[in-house]
Amino acid sequence: MPTDLRARELAKLAVKKCVKLKKNEVIIISGSSEAEPFIVELYKQAILSGAHPIIKMSPNNISDFFYKYANKEQLTHFPQHLMDLVKSAQCYIGINTDMNTRELTSADPNKIKIREKVTAPISNYIVNTRDKIRRVTIAYPCIAHAIEAEMSLVEWENFVYNACLQDWDRLKKRLNKIKKVFKEGSNVHLIGKNVDLKFKVHGGKAISDLETFENMPGGEIFMAPFRESLNGWIKFEYPAIESCKEVNGIYLEFENGKVINARAEKNQDFLFSMLNTDENSRYIGEFGIGCNPKITKFTKNLLFDEKINGTIHLALGMAYKENGGGNDSAIHWDLVKDMKEAKIIVDGKVIQEKGKWRI
Repeated sequence: MPTDLRARELAKLAVKKCVKLKKNEVIIISGSSEAEPFIVELYKQAILSGAHPIIKMSPNNISDFFYKYANKEQLTHFPQHLMDLVKSAQCYIGINTDMNTRELTSADPNKIKIREKVTAPISNYIVNTRDKIRRVTIAYPCIAHAIEAEMSLVEWENFVYNACLQDWDRLKKRLNKIKKVFKEGSNVHLIGKNVDLKFKVHGGKAISDLETFENMPGGEIFMAPFRESLNGWIKFEYPAIESCKEVNGIYLEFENGKVINARAEKNQDFLFSMLNTDENSRYIGEFGIGCNPKITKFTKNLLFDEKINGTIHLALGMAYKENGGGNDSAIHWDLVKDMKEAKIIVDGKVIQEKGKWRI
């Protein structure tokens, strides 16, 4: 099958702009079998850069088996070999694809949480030690994601490549202008349809993801709220998907930063299991704002959905250290809300209304 030249351009973008791979560096390229053509393109770019690529290809249909049949010792076993592998590398590329987006639908959520706690040090190392490893999570078109987005494969391919292969320097200037408002402000009020929530942010540590390109596509501004500052309520129109569980109609009520009341219209038990993961999972670790002009449709793929123009997202659990930290947790679960009938107010000034910026 001939190579889609857009995949080759995406591989160049990942290697040269996202992780900025250098000669003699070790890079891990991690993906599943459906991403094999893209893995090959990434491998070629790594070789042409004079680097040392390590391919970590995961087979499909093993996670469900693991959670059904793994015993306690297997669930709680720490994969030291994976930690050692990650620590040996200077760059990491994780490819966002699935063969079956519902593989873990019937898996025990408690087992999943146990395993996530065990492996959290590995993901935390990749996410929070930028001085040691540069990383990107990158999209690649696959049939399962096209189905979730209710698109044909051709439509999904066009959607993915349009969202990724654009003028990033131009968009970065726009995001920096928005970020400046938060760096100079601190008190945020989200008010309108399905929300009345106030909190304070570490505005001085607000970040545009186009500074680091750790997600592709990029296009968001994110920051950490002060841990105990959230008061009010919010309802999320979009479903939240985690471990193949789709949770709809999530409502959260906050008092002094903590979720004190919660409900969902679908899979409420799973919502409660996430909230009860650990002592910090009822607190918010991230406030993010979607700004990618090429992403206008909800796709059930968080890598895209958290960047939809006219949305915000709150993440239950871990706060990134680069944002000021303040909340350590085994989870970081992003929940996306439509703001097209609401306002974002910073220090008493409306900066966005009905999804349109007033900056």
